Amino acid sequence: MEHPENDSKYLGLTVNEGVAQPPVTNPYFTRRKRKPMPTVSELVEGIRRGDVTMLSRAVTLVESLAPDHQQLAQEVIEKCLPYSGNSRRIGITGVPGAGKSTSIDVFGLHVLRDGGKLAVLAIDPSSERTRGSILGDKTRMEKLSTHPGAFIRPSPSAGSLGGVARKTRETIVLCEAAGYNNIFVETVGVGQSETAVHSMVDFFLLIQLAGTGDELQGIKRGIMEMADGIVINKADGDNIDRARLAQAQFKSALRLFPPTASGWSPEVLTYSGYFELGIPEVWDMIDRYFDYVTANGYFERRRREQARYWMYETIDEQLRSRFYNDPEIAAMLAQREAAVLDNRLSSFIAARDVLQHYFSR
Repeated sequence: MEHPENDSKYLGLTVNEGVAQPPVTNPYFTRRKRKPMPTVSELVEGIRRGDVTMLSRAVTLVESLAPDHQQLAQEVIEKCLPYSGNSRRIGITGVPGAGKSTSIDVFGLHVLRDGGKLAVLAIDPSSERTRGSILGDKTRMEKLSTHPGAFIRPSPSAGSLGGVARKTRETIVLCEAAGYNNIFVETVGVGQSETAVHSMVDFFLLIQLAGTGDELQGIKRGIMEMADGIVINKADGDNIDRARLAQAQFKSALRLFPPTASGWSPEVLTYSGYFELGIPEVWDMIDRYFDYVTANGYFERRRREQARYWMYETIDEQLRSRFYNDPEIAAMLAQREAAVLDNRLSSFIAARDVLQHYFSR
């Protein structure tokens, strides 16, 4: 009996059948067919004519970890390479909260007023636990994100700044082939990423804040030596005097550093990204830098050094990938790791055994 409670011995108790449960999914939903993957020729042609959709799909291939996607991406990059190298690459860094995204919004609009196109490549920090990223930089670039001449692409760091940096450099090649003659690369602002981004840009801009405590805490030798220009944001209202004081302190600190390889003397300026004050002066400084390094030949020399640097970085990455993806090595690593955890083998001897086995094959 389906409902024993309806038996005669349970008089006065009745259970109805009820209504049929609605379907879990929307009955009107139809799964949209995934568009087929474009060929290498279609991607290159789309990129060359400035098709943002094709450019975005090519960047997705570059960021993908799938081997077939990587092979396709490398073919696209190789065909786009002859059309690259014709942009001004500007790296923008600063501590979280310094106003990098807001500054990029106003800097970008200032650049686009003079014509041309702008690509913004933002490296977004990923969670160490979930490996997820918010990728919300566009929300802080309200005006730039709707401009037809701008292309904004956030990328997750995914726990590997070097890997993302290499992918960002490959994305630069694609953007230049698509006709973007100004490229901003925004870092996550955590220290290690600055070095990676500095190795792929022509001008490195450091954004600082005033009135947040001891300004000298912001003068870190490593990042200061990389900076081609320092700008102090939020120089407005009651913060103007503090911004000018910080400007003087940074100028004094820069005098203690050795001359730069380019011969350029980094400048320190103040501005307000929110109120759009001092933006032309910042961009005039960048224009003077490019005129200076182009005239003395440093621009081309640095581009060649960067190309050589990334060749060796790619070799290092490929060696690590081949090593850790080797099934035999993976099994041996698991054995040695268990021995190390049980104190039956030292870490150094375990590493030596695995490496000797790998290179002796």
